[in-house]
Amino acid sequence: MRSRIGVGIVGFGTVGTGVATILLHNAALISRRVGVPVELIRVADRDITRDRGLRLNPGLLTTDASAVLTDPNIDVVIELIGGYDTAKRIILDAIAAGKHVVTANKALLALHGEEIFDAATRKGVDVGFEASVGGGIPVVRALTEGLAGNTIESIYGIINGTSNYILSRMTHEGHSFQEVLQDAQHAGYAEADPTFDIAGIDSAHKLAILVNLAYGTPVNFKDIYTEGITSITPTDIAYAKQFGCTIKLLGIAKLVDGEIEARVHPTMLPSTSPIAQVEGVYNAIQLVGDAVGDVVLYGRGAGSMPTGSAVVSDVIAIGRDVRKGIVGRVPVASFQQDQRRPIRLRSMEEISSLYYLRFTVVDRPGVLAQIAGELGRCGISIASMVQQGRCEGQTVPVVIKTHSAKERDVQTAICEINRKPFVSEPTMLIRIEGKDE
Repeated sequence: MRSRIGVGIVGFGTVGTGVATILLHNAALISRRVGVPVELIRVADRDITRDRGLRLNPGLLTTDASAVLTDPNIDVVIELIGGYDTAKRIILDAIAAGKHVVTANKALLALHGEEIFDAATRKGVDVGFEASVGGGIPVVRALTEGLAGNTIESIYGIINGTSNYILSRMTHEGHSFQEVLQDAQHAGYAEADPTFDIAGIDSAHKLAILVNLAYGTPVNFKDIYTEGITSITPTDIAYAKQFGCTIKLLGIAKLVDGEIEARVHPTMLPSTSPIAQVEGVYNAIQLVGDAVGDVVLYGRGAGSMPTGSAVVSDVIAIGRDVRKGIVGRVPVASFQQDQRRPIRLRSMEEISSLYYLRFTVVDRPGVLAQIAGELGRCGISIASMVQQGRCEGQTVPVVIKTHSAKERDVQTAICEINRKPFVSEPTMLIRIEGKDE
């Protein structure tokens, strides 16, 4: 019987500090939950002199990551350096050394998860990655265990706090995207280079992981349609309010006729829906199971302590199994590795949705008829239309909400309409999630 579970951390930044803080401050609680002490044996980082507001025995600190991987007293290696190549090597080397691994590295898992999962399965070790999606929200465990008896019909997720903070501020204050982004950077909610967040790439990484777990199929995030929030304007937000909607950047996955839709883009939601009401840097994920129905998980999607909480939850789960001599009780990717199957990912042009279309046109007779005619020729039915005032000869917005239509048909219609001489700028398109009226 094990007398303790040894833990090593590689990467002592924001999340690493949170993990170490929880392991030390909640040591007695964690020991009671696991049955033996969970002991922090070694912490590796390039900079071990910076004050992190946490006192560690200097003997625990090292600049040599291999000291963590080769230490026989360490059962679980926690990788928190981020990035691709170095992190991947550390994880694979830890697995090869027979160590269990915990990581928060969603980008690495979204790109190289299959290789890591295969290596862990072959070696007979566990990989925990609860912290890779939704920070402190236990969505990974919900999919792998809590909802394991359900066919997951759909996933709707606000899974990037920076984008949600920006859209929330734009919605409530009417400021432009650039104004709010600059404020977010000054407040520390957005990186100096916020591309991964505002372009939807971070959300695509996380959605790839969720789809993998929900449907038991390998998914590369590069195959997920990804669109960010940089084109959203206060004008679109104001029109969304007129339609009773709120704009959020969502990761969406659906099981449709045995195939998967997986996409990240700005989405109009009914303002009364639980996801639409999530504000600021908070994340929320709505899972729909065939047996359970709707399940909504809400919480902090990032930060030292919330993400550290998720990391430590994986350490505790692995520690419990190690103590009992169990490995692989929950398969690394939710399904037994030999039972995972390729499932076709639908292309974006195949999906059906409701659409918000904002045309910027010269106000003159016949313009509306031409727009409606082009939409009709492409099989697109108009649900409602808004035109604010008349300014003949001037540029005005014409906003149309469609009934359910095929993406392919909508894009074809927009392409044709944008060629018209009365159109002064490219048409704005936002997809709408909700019931067709």
